[in-house]
Order: sequence, then structure tokens, then C-alpha cells
Amino acid sequence: MRLATRLTILLVVITTVVALSVGWYAVNSSTHSAYQTLDGTINAVVQSGRGSPDAALSDAINVDEENNFDLTFDVIYADGSVTQLISANDPLTAKPTLADVRESSSGVVSVPNLRGFLVRSLNIGGGDYLLVAASTHSITRSSQRLILRVALAAVLAALVMVVVARLFMRRDLVTMDALITFASDVAEGETSETVPPVRGSKDVRELQRALATMVVSLQEKIDEESRHAESMQTFIGDASHELRTPLTVIKGYTDLIGDPDVSREQLARAIDRMKTEIVRMEALVSDLLFLAEVRELPTKNSEPVDLSEVVATRVAEFHDDHRDRAVDARIEPRLSILGRRDFVERMMTNALANITRHTPDDAPVLVRVARDGSAVRLCIEDGGPGLPVYDERPKHFRRFDPSRSRESGGSGLGMSIMADLSEAMGGEMATSPSSLGGLCLTFTFQGV
Repeated sequence: MRLATRLTILLVVITTVVALSVGWYAVNSSTHSAYQTLDGTINAVVQSGRGSPDAALSDAINVDEENNFDLTFDVIYADGSVTQLISANDPLTAKPTLADVRESSSGVVSVPNLRGFLVRSLNIGGGDYLLVAASTHSITRSSQRLILRVALAAVLAALVMVVVARLFMRRDLVTMDALITFASDVAEGETSETVPPVRGSKDVRELQRALATMVVSLQEKIDEESRHAESMQTFIGDASHELRTPLTVIKGYTDLIGDPDVSREQLARAIDRMKTEIVRMEALVSDLLFLAEVRELPTKNSEPVDLSEVVATRVAEFHDDHRDRAVDARIEPRLSILGRRDFVERMMTNALANITRHTPDDAPVLVRVARDGSAVRLCIEDGGPGLPVYDERPKHFRRFDPSRSRESGGSGLGMSIMADLSEAMGGEMATSPSSLGGLCLTFTFQGV
């Protein structure tokens, strides 16, 4: 076999090994971190109930609800029977046994009877035990996706190496050694080093850029996957928690209605409360679907929108419906932005609904639309109590003010919907104290 061929094969093998080493390190680190997070979640729940068996179950449930953990709670009684108290998004399907309880009493483990889950047991008194379980299926799927990307990256690197070795084998050996050393350092976790400079042919420079792009792309994919998984887990947990509350209320009143001794007054109150919770769930689901649409197709059907006309119309309707309020509209005519009319109308609906819901009936309102250089600014002010904290990006289900509770009719998504709508149209939303003493919402868009 010719020396050039042998060197080509050697370089291809080295490149593939280095790429796979980098990928293995990244996949292993990501998977290990995910398992550590899962272990910590289970241990946090179990540790909250240790030392006091009588209160262990309630303490564990409280910790789970406060942190919106995605866990399954099974109670295993002394006679071996099982009751599932809390079901996760990916719940246990197999029935745990007393042997599983004994095996998981001292720490988080994976037992053969419950494949695909990490479990740990907690003594809750009277010979009964609580088994806390978390699914590892999402971690396995994420690892498989990363392994596929690593394999594709390794194949790409090997192909590039064949081309370069065939064309410029002798001339570029020194540069190749430098690149291999850099890749090896990256595989060992030294991602802070810069790519070595290239003194050689165009193909070697392309190899350098390909290797650097591969390393950066792989790290970005890992970071993106981690951020996406964390964001989705938080959002799903928050949404399920918000839906669980009205469902729990409805379930409780359903049990009450089934009681033959319930009075007519109690029955009427139960039905009214169930209707209220159903309306609240409908509003929450509608807001969630709307948020999904905003994120999925933020620029769909973008067109010039006469912001002045839309705002003036909605403010006039608001004034007609709230004659006790002093409503001052200072709107410059014919100011347009690029966006969607339904997004602007929904943004105005949420802002004015917040004023109706969270301010006194006679609180004044000031709405201004004006040009600010090349931008168009919409300000909505009220004379209500305002917010305890200003100039923060709203988060889903996180209310700025604790007094703005579910009982006031909000889903916790109103402010974040307005922020998402303004960003989807290329603008931004800010909160600040109002000149009227309450809250000022400021929306800034690029004018057209």
C-alpha cells in the first residue's frame, strides 16, 4: 500500500476518533448531568419527609407541588397493595413491589421491575412506604439524538480529511498535526483554546474551518437541546399545575354532588363553582394555544397595520363600556407598523382587560400613540395600584403582584402574551410607573 494511502487512512481514522471522542464526551456529560438533576429532584422530595414518618407523605407532596416536579408517587402498603397518588407525564405502568421498596430505601436506584425509571422509597409509617419515581425515557431519547448528530459529524469530518490528504498530503502534514492536537484537546474538554492558524493550501484552511464549525456546532446543539428541554419542562410543569388546580376543585365538588345528604344551597354553590372553574380552564387552554401560534408562526401574514386606527377603536369601545373612568386618548393619526392586525387587537384586549380587572372602577386611563424617530410608541397608563416590580420580562404563570391571584380571573399568561405579541411583530414591551400613579405599559415598534 502506498505511503500516501496509508497516511490518508491514518488521518481519516484519527479524525473520526477525535470527532467521536468529542461527541462521546459531550453526550456523556449531557446525559450524566441530566441523571444528576433527576437524582437531585427525587432526593429533594424524599429528604423532605425523612425523620417524621407521620408527616412524611404530606411533606413530600408539598415539595412536589411547590417545585412542579414531574414525578410519580405510589404508596405501597404493608400487604403489598399499591395506590398511585400522583401521576407524572410519563407515569409508572408496572406495579412496584415490597422488594423494590427495600432495594431503593437507601438511595436512588434503577430496579429491574421498573425499567426506564429511577426510584427511591420513603417510610411513611404504619408499615407503608411511598415510592417516588421519575422517568428516564426523555434522557434516553435526547442521548440518542445527540449520538446520531455525533455520527453524522464524524462522517463529515472523515470525508473532508480524505479530500485534503489526497491533494496536499506532504505539504500540509504540519498543519494537520496542529489540527489533530487541537481536536484532541477539545475531546478532553479544553474548549477554550482557539483554532491553530493555517499556513498551507486552501483545502487545509477549509478543513480548519470545518473542524472549528463542527466543534462549535456540536456544543451549540448540546446547549440548545439543554435549554429547550429545561424550558419545555418548566412550561409543561407550570401549565399542568395551573390546570390541576381547577380540576381538583371540580373533582371535589363532583364528590359533594354525589352525596345524598347535600342541601339545595350547597348543590347550587357547587354547580356555580364548577362552572367558574370550567370557564377558567377554557380561558387558560385558549391562551396556551394562542401562545403556541405566536411562537410557531410569528411573522405569518405580516402586513402594514394602522396602529392609530386600531388603538383608537378599542379605546372608544373601552370608554363606552366604562363611563365612570376618565379615559384620555392622545393618538397621532395614520401611524402604521408591520405586523398582524389580530395580534395588535389581542394586545390591546389584554392590556385593557388588565386595567378592568386590577384597578378601581373609577381609575383614570391614558392612552398615547406617537412617533419617536423611526419608531412608533404605544403607551397605556392607568391610575391603579401599579406593580411592585417594573422593567422585568414577564414569565408564564408568574404574576408580578401576588394580589393578582386566580380569583381575579387571570390565567397568569396575560402579560407574557402581550410581550410575545410585541416581540413577534419586531417590537418590545416595557413596564414602568405611570404618571397617573399606576402601571404604564410601553410598546415600541418600527414604523412603516
